[in-house]
Amino acid sequence: MGMFYGSLNHTISGRRKQSTKKKVNKSFSRPARIAAVSNTPYRRDTPNYPSASDTVGVAPRVESPQYTGTLVKGIGTMHKSNAIPIIDAEQMKDIARMRR
Repeated sequence: MGMFYGSLNHTISGRRKQSTKKKVNKSFSRPARIAAVSNTPYRRDTPNYPSASDTVGVAPRVESPQYTGTLVKGIGTMHKSNAIPIIDAEQMKDIARMRR
């Protein structure tokens, strides 16, 4: 016999095969049945995990670096928002004269 093409859920004549899976009623779950039998509500057993202290694994806060020198006079734009530092007045004039 050759290759079989088609669905395994249907017969060769096209009729649907009966499912062999057992049907489960999902609306009535196990914890609800336990609570219905006893008068106490169902509580799942969970181990006690204490919280970590506030100082474990915390690095000290580092201040963000800020430029405090006098070398850079400002920020210029060369082409398409390309920011470059301006060091002196001569460089400022050169950037202002540049064309695309």
